[in-house]
Amino acid sequence: MLRDPRLQKLAATLINYSVNMQPNETVMIYSTIKAKPLLLELVKAIRAKNGNPIVELSDDEITRELALTTSDKSLDRNFRWLDWKLDDIDCIIHIRASESDYTSADVPIDIKQKTANKMSPLTSKRLGKKWVLLNYPTEGRAHKAKMSYETFFDYIIDVSNVDYSKMNEAFKPLKKLMEATDNVRIVGKNTDIAFSIKNMPAIPCAGEYNIPDGEIFSAPVKNSVNGTITYNAPSPQSGTIFNNVSLTFANGKIIKATASNDQKLLDSIFDTDEGARYVGEFAIGVNPLVNTPMSDTLFDEKIAGSIHFTPGRCYEDCPNGNFSAIHWDLVLIQTPEYGGGEIYFDDRLIRKDGRFVIPELSGLNPENLK
Repeated sequence: MLRDPRLQKLAATLINYSVNMQPNETVMIYSTIKAKPLLLELVKAIRAKNGNPIVELSDDEITRELALTTSDKSLDRNFRWLDWKLDDIDCIIHIRASESDYTSADVPIDIKQKTANKMSPLTSKRLGKKWVLLNYPTEGRAHKAKMSYETFFDYIIDVSNVDYSKMNEAFKPLKKLMEATDNVRIVGKNTDIAFSIKNMPAIPCAGEYNIPDGEIFSAPVKNSVNGTITYNAPSPQSGTIFNNVSLTFANGKIIKATASNDQKLLDSIFDTDEGARYVGEFAIGVNPLVNTPMSDTLFDEKIAGSIHFTPGRCYEDCPNGNFSAIHWDLVLIQTPEYGGGEIYFDDRLIRKDGRFVIPELSGLNPENLK
């Protein structure tokens, strides 16, 4: 097999920058065999730094069959096994390489909810490790993106290899501003929502946890969210892709949720648990090479000129007290092609139609990050 130098570079970024593996640490790689070229480069990179690689492979269709056999006994066993594995590793590299969002569409929603609730306590343990998540290009994803596989492969690898150290520097003024902000207001088509981020940290994400990356996130004060937000990027969740999801909030809680499809499933997602109707994350996307939604959350939430406002679980490094088995990154794009929109911090306009309009944040506009 010919080695692709771009995959060698990506593997080096994942090992040396994203999870910052140290000699003798154990790295668990979760993936499918479809990502074999990158898996080989990762194992070689880990070995070169005297690390201990472990590779665990899965398959979407087998995972579906296993889900259909779910029982209380199997959930207890899987919980114990995953808990034990997490105790024994230092770093996690999770590579998604699926062909379809619909493979598990016919798995009953009660099984999905029961599984999510059972495994939820292990989320904090997983997030406590050094970890990174990325999507590997597949033919199914290329089809969804309406690209040839060759074009899609080149695009994904190029996006994954942007200069994240430069992005990290450009985030500093926005981090400072967010941490000094109380009230946020987001305005756009069928959207007018306000909330507080007072005393909440702002966390820049520039290649440490996701590849591709390019967002800075905070969290709203749990009960402060009021108004309506209508998302314009298709969003996969629970075995289907939702379109035009619109959420109305009162004192932090979702009191109305609609979409242009699968209303019953949408309602069941927000009924997973109490925290599913509150928001755990507010984030701003800036990746200059990601500008078109692909129904792939890992990419879409990084779109330059976007925000995502996430029902469900908050992150431990930005806690607002909301706990849930779900964390659904729903994306609103505010560039002119998608209807535009504004973001205000304490009544000051900081971004209009996807572009930062105050001088100290201009370094985050696309032309300055490429």
